[in-house]
Amino acid sequence: MIVCHCMAISDRDITAAVTWMRAADPATIITPGKVYRALGKRADCGGCLPLFLDTMRGCASFAVATGSIADAPQPIPMLRRTKEGQHEGRPESHRISERGLAL
Repeated sequence: MIVCHCMAISDRDITAAVTWMRAADPATIITPGKVYRALGKRADCGGCLPLFLDTMRGCASFAVATGSIADAPQPIPMLRRTKEGQHEGRPESHRISERGLAL
């Protein structure tokens, strides 16, 4: 069945792309954009997206395999902590209005 008329993508194409992506990386999150890229196409009008998503969700290999808690990715720690009075790692005096005019 044709799912996307603009790009001539069938339900078999979507299923094959989802299966291929899941085999390549079992933990990847599969999005419509990734499926389009895997097929070498891009979304045009977007009218097919509800049916496209239903087709993706209907694939047997769509869901991310759940493993143990140890396999789950760790949360990203706060990489940068700022002190009060600092912005983006610089002191507030980087602003021209606070430094005065240099003549």
